Amino acid sequence: MVLVKTQAGQEALKDRHGGLTSRQRSAFILFDGKRSTGEVLAATAAMGITQDDVQAMIAQGLLEPLSSSGAGAAVAAAAAAKGSGQAVVAAAAAQASSTSFEATVAMEAVQGSGRSDQQRYKDAYPIATELTAGLGLRGFRLNLAVEGAGSFSDLAALAPKIREAVGDAKFARLDKALFD
Repeated sequence: MVLVKTQAGQEALKDRHGGLTSRQRSAFILFDGKRSTGEVLAATAAMGITQDDVQAMIAQGLLEPLSSSGAGAAVAAAAAAKGSGQAVVAAAAAQASSTSFEATVAMEAVQGSGRSDQQRYKDAYPIATELTAGLGLRGFRLNLAVEGAGSFSDLAALAPKIREAVGDAKFARLDKALFD
């Protein structure tokens, strides 16, 4: 489901009031009518934003579904006029507003069909450090690079170097943790 800020939400953001915690405010900013709720939750998962936080912002009247807002209709019309992929997003949002909010969020979570990048990182990081630490001085720089990797994409970028250093047999565990 695609959510947008209401007029009250925009005023609360501008005036820095409205009962938003700093982490909720960070997530609130991401609701721009382009990102789905699932995308925002995935982007803010490290901050601890949950579905309950989103529900609280909706209950406070700070967010609303894209299709029910006047701004949402304008975005949909503009997207249709441009012939862009945003028209599809706007149509999906209009269709999603007819279902319950929880069901829509559950559908978005299932569509990801697997673990989040954050979970993949949490699973793969200990394996990567174990493999590179086992290389001794030969893998010292690679081990430092792994320890400096702060995200799934950083760790995935190091995967070919780790494979080359430890071999395919040992790398299989890390490959599974990162990409399966």
